[in-house]
Amino acid sequence: MAADPTPVSTIRNLGPAIEAACARAGITSAEDLRALGAHEAYRKLLATGTRPHFIGYYVLHMALQGRPWNDCKGKEKDDLRRAFNQLKDELPRTGPPAGIERILDEIGLRPKPPGSSSG
Repeated sequence: MAADPTPVSTIRNLGPAIEAACARAGITSAEDLRALGAHEAYRKLLATGTRPHFIGYYVLHMALQGRPWNDCKGKEKDDLRRAFNQLKDELPRTGPPAGIERILDEIGLRPKPPGSSSG
């Protein structure tokens, strides 16, 4: 008889919110999460609506290593930041542009995307 799956929230540093986000992404057990690894699991979380946040990304890495969430420092943290940024850059752009791009669009200083109305 197979053992029951272990809840995601049994992994150190991971609570009900990440467990719910994992469930939305089809990651229904700690075993599934460990098999995917932190990077691919976070990719699935992003694909199902989790907003990208670097702390969440590295906390997931630390959790799967059994380390305290704030144990990520120095070169390791820099390397994870690069991997996180690359993962974020792979996401399709949705919604209005943020920051300066939005302001430039509002005052008409950027060309309109092809197929958009001229207002």
